Amino acid sequence: MNQGLKIGIIGDFNPDYPSHRATNESLLHAAKAIGVSVDPSWLPTESLDVAAHEKILQPFDGLWCSPGSPYKNMNGALKTIRFAREMGWPFIGT
Repeated sequence: MNQGLKIGIIGDFNPDYPSHRATNESLLHAAKAIGVSVDPSWLPTESLDVAAHEKILQPFDGLWCSPGSPYKNMNGALKTIRFAREMGWPFIGT
């Protein structure tokens, strides 16, 4: 592994949701396949509904809005989507 990626996963992680477990597994599988390391971090939507949400998001190389809505805080999820769109941040939504 030659480089590491920090991926912020926007959502309210629930280990009982197969799609949430699969999100983590898919990132690890893809990173291994291309020879990089990945550090996925779940970011609860409530933690993003703050004025300083951009400071929370900036350390990440990419953002993934997780499956499994409804989110606990839809405004936090929407702030993240807007940040990614307006700042040109790598983003995927599922």
